[in-house]
Amino acid sequence: MSSSRQQLSLQIGATDGNAPEIEKTESECLPVGKAAYVYLLQTTFVAPLRAGEKYHYDIHIEDSATASHWQQEKRELLYTNENHLSFRWQPKLSNVLHGSCRKPHHPADDALVRVDELIADECLGKSKRPDLLLLTGDQVYADDVAGPMVQAIQQVINLLGLFQEPLKGAIVNHSDALPDSPYNLYRREQILPQISTNTVLSKIFFGAKKKPVFTSVNAQNHLIAFAEIMAMYLLVWSPVLWRGITFNKSAVNHTFHARFEEEEAAINGFCASLPKVRRAMAHIPVYMIFDDHDVTDDWNLNRGWEEEVYGHPLSRRMVGNALMGYWLCQGWGNKPDKFAAILTQAKQVFTDTGLKQHDKFIDTLFDFEDWHYNLQTQPPLHVLDTRTRRWRSESSLHKPSGLMDWEALCEFQQDLIGQQSVIVVSAAPIYGVKMIETIQKVFTFFGKALTVDAENWMAHRGTAHVMLNIFRHYNTPPQFIILSGDVHYSFVYDVRLRFRRNSPRITQFTCSGLKNTFPRRLLNCLDTCNRWFYGPTSPLNIFTRRRNMSVTARPPSGADGSALLNHSAIGQLVIHENGTTVTCNALCSGGETVEFPTHDEQ
Repeated sequence: MSSSRQQLSLQIGATDGNAPEIEKTESECLPVGKAAYVYLLQTTFVAPLRAGEKYHYDIHIEDSATASHWQQEKRELLYTNENHLSFRWQPKLSNVLHGSCRKPHHPADDALVRVDELIADECLGKSKRPDLLLLTGDQVYADDVAGPMVQAIQQVINLLGLFQEPLKGAIVNHSDALPDSPYNLYRREQILPQISTNTVLSKIFFGAKKKPVFTSVNAQNHLIAFAEIMAMYLLVWSPVLWRGITFNKSAVNHTFHARFEEEEAAINGFCASLPKVRRAMAHIPVYMIFDDHDVTDDWNLNRGWEEEVYGHPLSRRMVGNALMGYWLCQGWGNKPDKFAAILTQAKQVFTDTGLKQHDKFIDTLFDFEDWHYNLQTQPPLHVLDTRTRRWRSESSLHKPSGLMDWEALCEFQQDLIGQQSVIVVSAAPIYGVKMIETIQKVFTFFGKALTVDAENWMAHRGTAHVMLNIFRHYNTPPQFIILSGDVHYSFVYDVRLRFRRNSPRITQFTCSGLKNTFPRRLLNCLDTCNRWFYGPTSPLNIFTRRRNMSVTARPPSGADGSALLNHSAIGQLVIHENGTTVTCNALCSGGETVEFPTHDEQ
């Protein structure tokens, strides 16, 4: 297979033989290594695609050797009774999948396999495949990486010649020195410079902080270099490069051997399911948005965090490298036209001989304010950026920032005017579990927002006020569907305005994670406390920001009163013909389907 740039184009056909007429196909290519390239192919049709029609496609490669290799590789992507890669263009949404939080070394099975099963059912003559797959955050964990994964990443870097970089402010002066560093595995906090701010930076990046209330972050293998980020993306979505990977426990300090073995077992299970995950993603439209772990835990949590991280050359570079990886592997494909100016600059950065003007490009990505996007489907889909346009507290460095600032929220509200029904994607739930939010509020009061990841919509007075006013506005759409993740458990809320006859119908479906769960005993305790202290008749609801809203949980089937589901799962949203009734299902990684029935159905 050639390691040089290739001329690629798309070939589109239809199952009925009535192939769409192609106006033009554009191909953009950016090198990220000596033998690694990122391509974006865009096809413009003379006439719109037919809604609901099944189309097949292929990638045409001019180089004969590479084309032959592709035809062999493509066989693993085909379903039973199928000879082509295929997709359906369905602008009227009735069956939408969404999920987040896919950590490779978590012991749970990968729920993305359920997507493959649904598409396989269609190929066997059963129900049609879903319309869309939305990945709503934490597609990769750049900050929480297993030791075996680090070894795999560094082997991929060598195999593909992924571009390395000089590092400022670290005890290693170049990323190619990381594998030989005594701190390469499980001790990367030692790579930070020994300066007065080192303690704070260690807490931010490497899990030195204790987080006893919810979870503990083990980020001693935090990815640093751009090459590491790119290798991670290649390894989490495809089994190809895993075929030549080997693990070496002897290269790890003996104190971490038990942890390494445990992680290796989980990684082997993750790799076993990758062929089905890759196949599914080749047969369904996929859209994505970042959350914190795609970059680092607590990304832009508060003003103090930002001043500390962006003021140091190493931490700034680490965040920038992760954002570069997100743009190349996730963001670019969502709405390519938005990134025309960035692409022009990227062609000067990603050259055949390595990375140029690295920091300047990172500055451009930090200044970019258009990561959010809309899809003109029915109902329209609005995907929010809750990470980079934050409403910072002016009174304290340590108070949580609002997930969106006033200007971003006003733009969002303007987009909603005139709509009858909308789907909103927010990485964090807009309506969270009140007991958990109360704990976060208490810790925030004592200046410990970082300790409990106090990132919820109600944590910042201004953001909460504006967002809730959007739902209360008389010109707001009559029907809201909110899809979210982030929290590592799943739940469904139906929300109505109190004291108003014509309240909008708001349904929030939170499903998390694809390959992650919450500590079971702790979640059971928090769920019980939430029902005790914040039940529908509790007077404590008066003290919440949502006091003028009625929030009713849809308990999952078979949950014995619990409102929260703690399973690795992908969410399935079914919108019925009347447009006002929605069914919410959690497709669990173990094969079971858990429904969240409405109160009329219970």
